[in-house]
Amino acid sequence: MNFLLKAATVIDSKSPFHRQTVDILIENGVITDIKKTIKASDHVEEVILDNLHISQGWFDSSVSFGEPGYEERETIDHGLQVAAKSGFTAIALHPNTLPVTDNSTAIGFLKGKSQNSAVSLYPIGALTIQCKGVDMAELYDMQQAGAIAFGDYKKAIQNPNLLKIALLYAQNFNGLVLSFPQENNIAGKGMVNEEEQSTLLGLKGIPALAEELQIARDLFLLEYTGGTLHIPTISTAKSVALIRDAKAKGLQISCSTTVHHLTLTDKELVTFDTNYKVLPPLRTQKDVDALVKGINDGTIDMVTSDHQPIDVEHKKVEFDHSKYGTTGLESAFGTLNTILDIEQTIAMLTNGKSIFKIESESIEIGNKADLSLFNPTGDITFTEEHVISSSKNSAFIGKSTKGAPYGIIANGKMILK
Repeated sequence: MNFLLKAATVIDSKSPFHRQTVDILIENGVITDIKKTIKASDHVEEVILDNLHISQGWFDSSVSFGEPGYEERETIDHGLQVAAKSGFTAIALHPNTLPVTDNSTAIGFLKGKSQNSAVSLYPIGALTIQCKGVDMAELYDMQQAGAIAFGDYKKAIQNPNLLKIALLYAQNFNGLVLSFPQENNIAGKGMVNEEEQSTLLGLKGIPALAEELQIARDLFLLEYTGGTLHIPTISTAKSVALIRDAKAKGLQISCSTTVHHLTLTDKELVTFDTNYKVLPPLRTQKDVDALVKGINDGTIDMVTSDHQPIDVEHKKVEFDHSKYGTTGLESAFGTLNTILDIEQTIAMLTNGKSIFKIESESIEIGNKADLSLFNPTGDITFTEEHVISSSKNSAFIGKSTKGAPYGIIANGKMILK
């Protein structure tokens, strides 16, 4: 279809139209004209939205659905609709399915299920067979089938030699290795941040040391092997400092943090609401401040929703027995926009493309239309009605957000809320 965006303000520092309000004509998935005013013709659909802003399409580097195996949490088709209505044109999907995405056939299944979607799905292959941390999976075969990176979701690689071999092997085909930052022997049976709050609530704690020790180990391995390493969802002040120092050394290291680690602390746990049970656990205000500083100085490369739908049977139970995870696609933009300015927000939602080697095109005539549509203004209280996901385990219900996504134009399709 063909679309004409009316009075759209462009937020794209790489575009000559950055910060300008223009009309944009999109024909057969390509931007064919950008002017102050374009007259609509019969063969285009006019798009007129209040305070419309557009940017390059957003990418979320840490998303889980459920299918195959856990369709009650989220199917691929519905999950991609959630992503689109939340403003994301591309997502990286974790291998925590049943069976685990640890071979080329499983990668092909995911690519096939998503091939007609407006949202581009990029599978992350498991680093080890069945995510058990014992034997390395067939990384090259998965890359050939469409995997963009390799990691065991929320499972640390405890054997340092296994990570060393993976970093060495992946260099042969420029593969990106992910390593979840937790030393399990230090974390033990903890489930929340080990601090004053865990003591007051009588909940077993995971010390910040568990994350920091694992990151320090991984950085030593990276310095020895070379290669490219991504550390997802860091959460502590010391983690930021370790990665800042590693970048100063010239190591090929990148990292992300989550929207909830940037905006929530372990003080939320006072209600024992299991929606706040996430991994890594919510930390302290000192850690939140350090994460924001890490974004401002370039240490943290991207922000993710770490979207993890969990069905009600596994979430609305005693805190000890509930599964980790919160949904986050729907609330990501509005929440991030409350603590960063709009250009920073867009940068944090798009920077990951270069690290995961995903094509990115600026908003210019002749380029493919891969666009996120949004309104950056307006105070909104996020409620359960805003949760589009099949699972409703959002940590942001009742929180204040700023602005909201309208949807996307990508792969020749438009999806709006």
